[in-house]
Amino acid sequence: MKSLSLGSFLVTSAPVGSRAFAVTRKCFPKQLHFNSSSVVLSPYSRCYATLSVVPELEEKQIFDGEKAALLVKELRKNFDSGKTKSYEWRVSQLEGIAKMLEEKEKEIAEALYKDLSKPALEAFITEISQAKGSCSEALQELKEWMKPEKVNTSITTYPSSAEIVSEPLGVVLVISTWNFPFLLSMDPVIGAISAGNAVVLKPSEIAPATSSLLANLLKNYLDNSAIRVVEGAVPETTALLDQKWDKILYTGSARVGRIVMAAAAKHLTPVVLELGGKCPAVVDSDTNLQVTARRIIGGKWACNSGQACISVDYIITKKEFAPKLINALKEELEQCFGKDPIKSKDMSRIVSPAQFARLAKLLDEVSDKIVLGGQKDENKLKIAPTIVLDVPQEAMIMQEEIFGPILPIITVDNIKDSFSIIKSKPKPLAAYLFANNEQLKKDYVENISSGGMLINDTVLHVATRGLPFGGVEESGMGSYHGKFSFDSFSHKKSVLYRGFEADTSLRYPPYTPEKEKLLKAIIGGNIFGAILGFLGWS
Repeated sequence: MKSLSLGSFLVTSAPVGSRAFAVTRKCFPKQLHFNSSSVVLSPYSRCYATLSVVPELEEKQIFDGEKAALLVKELRKNFDSGKTKSYEWRVSQLEGIAKMLEEKEKEIAEALYKDLSKPALEAFITEISQAKGSCSEALQELKEWMKPEKVNTSITTYPSSAEIVSEPLGVVLVISTWNFPFLLSMDPVIGAISAGNAVVLKPSEIAPATSSLLANLLKNYLDNSAIRVVEGAVPETTALLDQKWDKILYTGSARVGRIVMAAAAKHLTPVVLELGGKCPAVVDSDTNLQVTARRIIGGKWACNSGQACISVDYIITKKEFAPKLINALKEELEQCFGKDPIKSKDMSRIVSPAQFARLAKLLDEVSDKIVLGGQKDENKLKIAPTIVLDVPQEAMIMQEEIFGPILPIITVDNIKDSFSIIKSKPKPLAAYLFANNEQLKKDYVENISSGGMLINDTVLHVATRGLPFGGVEESGMGSYHGKFSFDSFSHKKSVLYRGFEADTSLRYPPYTPEKEKLLKAIIGGNIFGAILGFLGWS
């Protein structure tokens, strides 16, 4: 896949926005094992101090297209044996995941803390409990999901019956991301297993502790002949993308989403792209101010320090209401994180020095617009909750997804002026509205296009059973979660059953005028005309 090399797109100076494939310059221990369970690989960014010492070792550790092809070939052979299609196999794997989540909850939380300084309760609420919920739902509903769906047939096929059969696609690839590195790995894997597929998971190298943990846990708890983990960075991902898959689910930036889609197109592989965008929150002046402020905090700073694809990216409110909203946010932020939020143990850190530098640069450009916060600690990789007011639309902070603890507030004279601002940008993954006005709610739902929408709260829609999670246009394509995950990783095969009786000559030549009249009457639903035709009357 030389023409689609990820490396040329992803350099350390480029903003990676949301997630995977940011190139870091850290030196990690080099290790490799390629067996029935997982593949652990050297990171993309080498430690240059060791190159002159172990050049041969480096060469042996490369996970290239040949190794990726062997991996896919083995999984396809195991899938073709039919073992993953049975209800019993699927349930056994889901039960293995459920057991893993119960027994290794502490280790999962510790890995998330190492990668992101995620508070234990936040890790449980936003990642572990969500994965448990997905697994529990799949176990409860799988038998029902797998049942063929009966479909009514028409008179043209009488007598007959029809159904839609959900069958697994085959061997699928899940490329997850670093901001919710456990949940966004396991949730789609649960869906792929539920649908009866063989699965390769590629966790994000930007969250190395979670990536390593996933490789070890899935090796010990799941069937390694059908479920594998490949660790690594850009070269390993490139090698994987060069293979033929039956579906690819990628979570990350739109920049890399385009590369993934181009690679998939070579094999006509369908994709689910979970991307991101600038998620707006429109705040009308008739809301409960304290509750509104808390819920915005919950969907921004308490949500991985703003490093979430559904995080509130900017607020739009009326000019005269903005000071009240800012004061309410200030008071509630102090309640949540104290007077010095950088010292708070309840706020996640920025994932890497590269991401910290990107956010600092965004903030420096609009430093004169800061009305709250702005403090930075590069050593701790923390930025205090920061609000900037009425920054220019052409500023970079309003052009790209922030993916951090900075929140612009844009003011308008009329709340409906917010619609044109939102529509001037690519369609977001989520859109929020805080209002009591029923007509405004109706207009917002009808006029604002987004992957998902929530009225009078933030982010909770993604944890709501029965709702799909997915984007639209720049924010992604396809969806998953619960039954939607099962459907996303299944082929809906249409099946029509007929017997050998009632084989009328009407469908066969010679095509006489009498046959034409009778067929037109039957197809057109003209029962009286059909009866006359059968009787030979015109």
